[in-house]
Amino acid sequence: MQIFVMINGRFWLCHQRLFLSPRPVDPHFPMSSIATKRLNKELKELLDPEKGPPVGIKVINTDDLKVWTLSIEVLGESVYQGEVFVLRFTFTDRYPMESPEVVFVVNEEYQAPVHPHVYSNGHICASILGSEWSPVLNTSSVCITLQSMLASCKKKERPVDNDRYVRSAPLSPKQTRFHYDDDTV
Repeated sequence: MQIFVMINGRFWLCHQRLFLSPRPVDPHFPMSSIATKRLNKELKELLDPEKGPPVGIKVINTDDLKVWTLSIEVLGESVYQGEVFVLRFTFTDRYPMESPEVVFVVNEEYQAPVHPHVYSNGHICASILGSEWSPVLNTSSVCITLQSMLASCKKKERPVDNDRYVRSAPLSPKQTRFHYDDDTV
């Protein structure tokens, strides 16, 4: 049995209370074989030169199997026409049984869309990322759903509680209990 202990911000491999290895150990647990197989399958489909990702979706970075960034562009006439947004997907070893964390990237280069279900910090209030998640959903279907959500929006506005939420929001939107009561936008 391996035991890891953190000392001064670094992880050390221990055995019977004796330090056996002075090298730092990755604090993240390896992904389960189910998650790894599923993510590799999805990645292969997204990067397939013949099929590729759905229209309006581009893969930006998948160097880390646990964290992907993809861009989405809303197609057709909409209040977001011509705008491109970047999503960050963070997967756990419970994927696909558990939804990934999905947020719009907000930094000097990218902004979250101004939408009634998207907070200015990039957190998204969408039932498929919470209570309506199903293991049959995947990265592409989430992107398509978010494209559709943006395309159907008639007016750019933030959620009514945006300022309060952003001030006190957890780092991960998965730690928020969103109330899904408005599917009109």
